[in-house]
Amino acid sequence: MRTQRDTLVTTPDVVDRPSQVPPLHAVDPAVATYRALYDRAADRCSRVITHTYSTSFSWAIRCLHRDLRRPIHAIYGFVRLADEIVDTFAGSAQAGMLTRFQEETHRAIAEGISIHPVLHSFQWAVRTYGIERALIDRFLHSMGMDLTERQYDDDRFAEYILGSAEVVGLMCLRVFCARDDARYERLVPPAMRLGAAFQKINFLRDLRHDHIALGRSYFPGIDLSRFDEDVKRRLEADIAEDLRAGSAGIAELPRSARLGVTLACRYFRAVLRKIARTPADTIMQRRIRISNGHKLLILAGAVLFPWNGRS
Repeated sequence: MRTQRDTLVTTPDVVDRPSQVPPLHAVDPAVATYRALYDRAADRCSRVITHTYSTSFSWAIRCLHRDLRRPIHAIYGFVRLADEIVDTFAGSAQAGMLTRFQEETHRAIAEGISIHPVLHSFQWAVRTYGIERALIDRFLHSMGMDLTERQYDDDRFAEYILGSAEVVGLMCLRVFCARDDARYERLVPPAMRLGAAFQKINFLRDLRHDHIALGRSYFPGIDLSRFDEDVKRRLEADIAEDLRAGSAGIAELPRSARLGVTLACRYFRAVLRKIARTPADTIMQRRIRISNGHKLLILAGAVLFPWNGRS
């Protein structure tokens, strides 16, 4: 029996996959010039959002080949805005905002243009690299779950992780593989595991904020009022296995993507190791961070000693 996950990730030629876009307004040089100017401004918005919200991802993106940076910034900008709607805009009509955001996203992709700079940047990446609408809708579905769910059982947690993390990994994989469907299909499982690992690490480091500020508890079957070393170690072991399985695919990535993904993987592994050294009660009191100095050391290590089979 085919599952929802199978439908999302195992058909490279699904009908909702957009075709590559030819150059627009090619017959009018003046219009083409102004369109190129708007394209650059939109791309810069996505890049600024990435730099503002995540130094670690910014550094990882800089380690990608220059041709990959623009679409990955576009994906990050899109994902970040959706996340802000459900996490930051409390007191606003968040459900309506998310619905409009989804509608505007679909319209931008269909028309190949948007007056919303981040969506304009994102639609270019979607259409250029053939990112399926099913992945986008699954992501936005999980964002909607943040507005209604407060605790998760195993099935709902898997559903949330699929949309909030695993399909984001697949969007990036579409970019990395540049319409090489055979390579994409081979790398789907590790890309999903790596995305899941990154998300679970973020959940673990943000336990206090998610629980107190947002009223959410993502990990199923865990009473945060009784969060202790045994629970923490169990979560760490699960995440470590995701990291191991996900990093196994790095060697098969195109060389243009390998260093950037290696750096991101090593950064999250460092966060997980710091969590492992931190007492459970401290995890519930503050967010676990990696200093910029430590990040620089990780960057240097990734450059000098690239992927080694364990990332």
